[in-house]
Amino acid sequence: MTTTALIVGDLQAGIVDNYPFAAAVLPVVEKAVSAARASGTPVVFIRFGLRASGLDVGNPLIGGLHGAGTLFHEDSPETLVHPRIKPLPHEAVVLKRRASAFAASDLDQLLRAQRIDSIVLTGVATGAMIAATLYDASDRDYRVTVLSDACADAEPEVHDFLVNRVFPARGADVLTGHEWIDRL
Repeated sequence: MTTTALIVGDLQAGIVDNYPFAAAVLPVVEKAVSAARASGTPVVFIRFGLRASGLDVGNPLIGGLHGAGTLFHEDSPETLVHPRIKPLPHEAVVLKRRASAFAASDLDQLLRAQRIDSIVLTGVATGAMIAATLYDASDRDYRVTVLSDACADAEPEVHDFLVNRVFPARGADVLTGHEWIDRL
């Protein structure tokens, strides 16, 4: 028997409010979250945050994010899950400091404690959080589904290439949010 969790990645207030491509996926993610909750499928929210001190900055990409003001500082309200998809009190919120939701977080432990062996990925950006988490999850033997219209990238060509070519070639199922909801 497969036990599945819906993963909602990096759809936090500062990202959604400052990046139109991120805001565009909220309607589909809202429907997926609602359907998951109604079916009893666990929902896990992932948020990205760095220490304000910069002690966890180790490369130029992370340094650039850290330097964007408080937008990516872990204690900033901008790193909280967007209020339109606010987690319920019993739902997990995992803090991560790199692209993959598994990197230096307790996500794997949280999923395994619930005997979850399949994840459904939503969020932003397709070329960062979604791709990194998909590869990491596959290496950990999770079955992975990506909801193609519930994730996005600032570069639409990158999103399209990943969801249409790379992810299926790497063994992931790629569905629309509507297709996934119909299967619940």
